[in-house]
Amino acid sequence: MDPTDGGAAPLPQAKKKRAYAAQAYDFGGNAALTPPQGGPPMGSPIPPMGQPMQPGMQPGMQPVMQPGIQPGIQPSIPQQPLDQQFGQMNLGGAPPAPMQQQQQMPPQQTPLNQLYPSDLIGQPFQVQELDLPPPSINLPPNTSVTSSPFANCPPKYVRSTLNAVPTTHSLLKKSRLPFALVIQPYTSLHDAEDPVPIVPDQVISRCRRCRSYINSFATFLDHGHRWRCNMCNLTNDVPQAFDWDATAQKNIDRWQRPELNYSVVEFVAPQEYMVRPPQPLVYLFLFDVSYAAVTSGLLATSARCILESLDRIPNVDRRTKLGFMAVDSGLHYFSIPPDESENGDPKMLVVSDLDEPFLPTPEDLVVNLSQCRQNIETFLNKLQGMFQDTQNPASAMGSAMRAGHKLISSTGGKITVLSASLPNIGYGKLEVREDKKLLGTSKEGSLLQTANSFYKSFAVECSKVQVSIDMFLFSSSYQDVATLSNLPRYTGGQTYFYPGWNAARTEDAMKFAQEFSDYLSAEVGLEAVLRVRATTGLRMNAFYGNFFNRSSDLCAFPAFPRDQAYVVEVAIDETLTKPYVCMQTAVLHTTCNGERRIRVLTLALPTTETLANVYASADQLAIATFFSHKAVERALGSGLEAARDALQSKVIEILQTYRKELAGGNMGGGGLQLPHNLRGLPVLFLGLTKNVGLRKSAQIPSDLRSAALCLLSTLPLPLLMQYIYPHFYSLHDMPDSAGTPDPDTGEIVLPPRINLSSERIVSYGLYLIDDGQTQFLWVGRDAVPALVLDVFGFEDRTQLKQGKTIMPIIDSDMNARVRAVIEKSKDHRSKGVGSIIVPPLYIVREDGEPSLKLWAQTLLVEDRADQGVSLQQWMGMLREKVVQ
Repeated sequence: MDPTDGGAAPLPQAKKKRAYAAQAYDFGGNAALTPPQGGPPMGSPIPPMGQPMQPGMQPGMQPVMQPGIQPGIQPSIPQQPLDQQFGQMNLGGAPPAPMQQQQQMPPQQTPLNQLYPSDLIGQPFQVQELDLPPPSINLPPNTSVTSSPFANCPPKYVRSTLNAVPTTHSLLKKSRLPFALVIQPYTSLHDAEDPVPIVPDQVISRCRRCRSYINSFATFLDHGHRWRCNMCNLTNDVPQAFDWDATAQKNIDRWQRPELNYSVVEFVAPQEYMVRPPQPLVYLFLFDVSYAAVTSGLLATSARCILESLDRIPNVDRRTKLGFMAVDSGLHYFSIPPDESENGDPKMLVVSDLDEPFLPTPEDLVVNLSQCRQNIETFLNKLQGMFQDTQNPASAMGSAMRAGHKLISSTGGKITVLSASLPNIGYGKLEVREDKKLLGTSKEGSLLQTANSFYKSFAVECSKVQVSIDMFLFSSSYQDVATLSNLPRYTGGQTYFYPGWNAARTEDAMKFAQEFSDYLSAEVGLEAVLRVRATTGLRMNAFYGNFFNRSSDLCAFPAFPRDQAYVVEVAIDETLTKPYVCMQTAVLHTTCNGERRIRVLTLALPTTETLANVYASADQLAIATFFSHKAVERALGSGLEAARDALQSKVIEILQTYRKELAGGNMGGGGLQLPHNLRGLPVLFLGLTKNVGLRKSAQIPSDLRSAALCLLSTLPLPLLMQYIYPHFYSLHDMPDSAGTPDPDTGEIVLPPRINLSSERIVSYGLYLIDDGQTQFLWVGRDAVPALVLDVFGFEDRTQLKQGKTIMPIIDSDMNARVRAVIEKSKDHRSKGVGSIIVPPLYIVREDGEPSLKLWAQTLLVEDRADQGVSLQQWMGMLREKVVQ
């Protein structure tokens, strides 16, 4: 077997599957779960979506031509619940039965999702409920101007907490549910992995009044010469070039235009969308060269990683520029001449004035990658040796960032900080303020506050000149992540935290090298702004995520990342009179290859006057995402206790409202009720309060907590759900197909997920727990020697290397399948998100290292752990409060 293939290749079927314990395969606790009894069959209120992230169309549907997409590349727009949404459009096959009734109804009476009550106590939560698609969006017939199946925005780009919008503010308030959008404009690190239709002709039709872009929900009037805006109702002229192909000099069919067929499109922007010529991609690397950074191997590893990734850095237009600075108690600039110049070698220039750092030379500090490639390689090869004997413990990182800002502020760009020590001299100097006595107390919140106002004000300065900051933090001791994470938070960057990292551990070095290389290769949008427009009567009220809110509704991103999501809360200011509303997100940005583009995402949702429709169309995952962002805001503002209390009172409020308004005050046999589509909400809220960012505990260092809060407020929805309620698989008794490629899709099949409860663990079992950031392979204390032999290559369980490790590759069917499952579990692409994170794998023996075992057990959300309650206790407490 090829050791490089990650174990995905199946072995010949000759080997018979072993029964690792007599009862392993008929053991009920880990059998694939059956849907809860009573109520509708699982998933029935929601039309099936096939494979949620796979491109695909309904049978009989005609594909729409897509300008801007290369032949052979399918746009990965997931199949929507189309049978209800586009039932009114005869797209090839016979129309579904409800169509006749729909056409006779006035538009307001389009049947919306039905309310299926369910008893949370009588029918315990099953993890598969979190995998259901969101409630379908049932728009009135003929809402969109073309019969395209892609006319409305798929949930992987924009999800609404409510898929039926209350017509009044008072109805929304009465529901106690939030109205917000979870927006993820990009679903991969590279455009080629997830292409969207492109409008290349620079003909952009926008409403004169509200500036919305024409889309599939606009209406054409006056023989198609004018169009009515679906946001503000103003009538606009259709541009003359709208039906003309300037390159071929001939008329085109307007109904084939991408913006009338696709809810997610990208326009190539004309000159008037630019304040200045498109900026080149600029990376300025700030290396910490203090004693801690050099001895941990950070300097050597990061220099080598940049050297090996030079070909991956986006540079299609050959304008990409790189700059390098090093910092200890002084600032080290590196002047790198072009390859063909006379004066050859790169030079180091040292500035020791930290208060008013000046640039030692005007040129050669930020250089063109293509023109200086050889000299950049020479420099990176020598960098480690320049500081190998340092004894200097100081780090003037604040002063270095100010100098870096001065260096690239004329163009803008990304400052990538690689630091292994606390900035302890110069600007933004920080003190060690970790105090173990405060952990777990009401004063712990003070450790999560910013210690020095420089970091917020400097971040805002950077945002103004299009400079974004990413922090890679590697401290083996306290590093004040709470303060340093302000820099990425306000500049559209990200904080990557590697606690206790050391390059001498192969696993540490490989994880960082792979993540950093993917980070360097990712396409980013430069000098970007994001705005959300909506139908008259709706207003964007609050914005959450890493960016700077430049005005009431404009979010500024010096660099627009591909691996983050944003939440926008929507207010209802006046009564909505239309049968549906629209919300349109637009991201104006410069691509890595110097093209100004606008990515536009348009979502239409039906309106409703009844509370039952609001509840039946609520999306539990989007609601949990909204409250994750709210909880982080509350934790940073009022402390962890306040954040946990707010989550608890919110879930009680929703349960009380449902009981009083929709369940007729009747608890049905003393149970606790919610509609079928919200059954997972109490569990997700419990998972949030137990997450390392919010959990009540005296054992969590504030750096670890702050890094978790960064994740809770930036992760795309699928990864956030996994972080709140980790994936849990039983491996010793997985079905025969698990860990082998699916014959139809070629994707590795995962075993069924099981609930996060130790009740599901048998002592002879083998399990994988994966929260998207860390993976744990749990080996039971009675694991049979045959299982240990087949997975690890030796029979004695006590010989297993515990802790961070890499799976051995041995010639056994079970080993290949276990490795395939571990690899597949961390595959971001199949989840429809971009991410650079490679979770490390820890092997945990049930009878081994106690602290490791405790760490893994804290991910079992449904158990009692640390100072948290079990799911049973949580549901009991909710029931008491709701009945009161």
